[in-house]
Amino acid sequence: MGSFSLMHWVIVLLVVMLLFGSGRISGLMGDVAKGIKSFKKGMEDDEDVKPAKPAQRIEGQRVPEQDAPTATEEKTGV
Repeated sequence: MGSFSLMHWVIVLLVVMLLFGSGRISGLMGDVAKGIKSFKKGMEDDEDVKPAKPAQRIEGQRVPEQDAPTATEEKTGV
């Protein structure tokens, strides 16, 4: 009752192959591989990029200063 037997998986695989055909499945797997490659390339590009200038103040919004002490540091004197 828990997991499917080997015969169940074979039948499911045959139904999927009949519905989609082998050409479409291989095309989908190729698209997945391209997506993974572009994701990895994007992650490598992110590591190489240095952060830009700090965020600038937008009128009407308060942007905390980087060197200003936090509320806990002010109370404890650390």
